[in-house]
Amino acid sequence: MENKKMVRFSLIHSFGVLAYIALVVTFMQNAEKIFGQEDKPIGAIVFLLLFVMSATIVGGLVLAKPVMLYIDGDKKSAVKMFIYTVGWLFLWFLITIFGVLMWR
Repeated sequence: MENKKMVRFSLIHSFGVLAYIALVVTFMQNAEKIFGQEDKPIGAIVFLLLFVMSATIVGGLVLAKPVMLYIDGDKKSAVKMFIYTVGWLFLWFLITIFGVLMWR
């Protein structure tokens, strides 16, 4: 896989992770409005299902393409793709941290 294409894919995948995290945070902030304050097992079930779904979705976005490249025998590209995706995620992390500090 060519380098430009890999960087673009990793950026798109990392942005997908960022968007998914934003959706989960929005859901979690509004969960009390949806489910109320009742202490029932359904809240724990929903939370654990969300946790497992999140691990699956984010794992797919971060690892699916590198694993496919690795299986196809393109080991260098697989490692590069993974590093680029993690690098983009780290950049999103820094932007978020600096954004929070700036708006205080």
